[in-house]
Amino acid sequence: MSSTESPDLGEQPCFRLEQLPGNSTHLSGKTSPQVNNRWDAPEVTSNGVQDIENRILRITGYYGYRSEYSTHKRPPRKEERMKKHSARVAPLSSYSTQVLTCPISEGEDGSESHAETPVSETSGDGSAYQTCATTVLKVLGGLLVVLCVSSSWVGTTQVVQLTYKSFSCPFFITWFSTNWNILSFALYYSGHVATTREKQTPIQKFRECSRLFGEEGMSLRVLLKRTAPFSILWTLTNYLYLLALRKLTATDVSALYCCHKAFVFLLSWIVLKDRFMGVRIVAAIMAITGIVMMAYADGFHGDSFMGVAFAVGSASTSALYKVLFKMFLGSANLGEAAHFFSTMGFFNLIFISCVPLILYFTKVEHWGSLSSLPWGYLCGVAGLWLVFNILVNVGVVLTYPILISIGTLLSVPGNAAIDVLKHEVIFSVVRLAATCIICLGFLLLLLPEEWDTVTVRFLTTLADKKPEENGEELTESSVQTRSRSRANGAVSIPMA
Repeated sequence: MSSTESPDLGEQPCFRLEQLPGNSTHLSGKTSPQVNNRWDAPEVTSNGVQDIENRILRITGYYGYRSEYSTHKRPPRKEERMKKHSARVAPLSSYSTQVLTCPISEGEDGSESHAETPVSETSGDGSAYQTCATTVLKVLGGLLVVLCVSSSWVGTTQVVQLTYKSFSCPFFITWFSTNWNILSFALYYSGHVATTREKQTPIQKFRECSRLFGEEGMSLRVLLKRTAPFSILWTLTNYLYLLALRKLTATDVSALYCCHKAFVFLLSWIVLKDRFMGVRIVAAIMAITGIVMMAYADGFHGDSFMGVAFAVGSASTSALYKVLFKMFLGSANLGEAAHFFSTMGFFNLIFISCVPLILYFTKVEHWGSLSSLPWGYLCGVAGLWLVFNILVNVGVVLTYPILISIGTLLSVPGNAAIDVLKHEVIFSVVRLAATCIICLGFLLLLLPEEWDTVTVRFLTTLADKKPEENGEELTESSVQTRSRSRANGAVSIPMA
């Protein structure tokens, strides 16, 4: 700014028009610009009129104002005038550097966003492919676990019946098989050492997995308070199952044991206040109907009725075991489950070993000398039972829990095939109908809680797609009809 400013901005200077030669008018306070050089800077008057005009134009932001018109700048050269003309033609060229260096926010269109688009698409495709591959591997692993679970359960049931031919002591078999649960934590720790880099000592891992019992860890009081009820229920479940195998075929016992799923739902609904589902009530009714039909197959008397009672008792204690575990201990991971099974094995070895001795001296179960025992069959039953329990707990972690339940259900047709082919068992119509009803009820119990919402949504989607397909077909047919009519020289008139 020039130091010669008007002391009073409120006074406006007066301008007088003078007639110059050439009939041109100009302001008396200004020098007229030359005709040949219009870029020449105007002179400043003594009263500072030009400075006031510059200030007014600069403050108001007049779009036609350029700083080169300032009276304190030299006249532009020819090269600068050429640049100005080119800037008028292509005004964005002067901002090209700012466009390239300006950061672009999310959601705006720009060179950086377009450059990042292929990377994001590639990462999205990679993550989708990874998710699909993980799901496929999980399903394939689940199918493998299903086959192993059903095979181990069928093998356990069949080997027990083979053991009964030379050694009919169900409680001793139960006690001997439960002792093998002590190996659960050792097997888990071996897998932990083989699959993880951060190694922990067995004591550290044991203490870490003891959190299932509470903050105080493992103690004698906790062992008696938390482990004793579950160990007793575990022993009762297996003992009643083996008693049922003495009275019924393996197919009937495995089918009746599948009713434990219905009992779990009923107890969870009553005790744990789980969500009520009508379809599961129907499944429970079907399970009870199958039990009654199974008992009625040979009449309500004799070994058949006792076998059905033992099998239903085994399913009931199994359901009570699962509901109480969920109530008091909650959910457990793989290490905690292995710790819990090993603890039950120790409890069985220490506190329940007296029961087989009592049964031996009372001659309820007499097994003779230890050398005469069928150790091969006993070890086979205990090993298969241990494998079944490990697969059930590992399978829940590695794959979908519903597949484990399906594996248990597949033991029914597996046992039926062996009973028909090897033992030449002939099933009556009532037994077959009862088995089918129980299995159908078991499948209904596997439905998720939101199955009705998902089904309605799926049916709605199908209903929406059908009108669209019909509309597309009608459109295509009308187009074909019009093309044919035009080819034949006729005009199709739609009927009202």
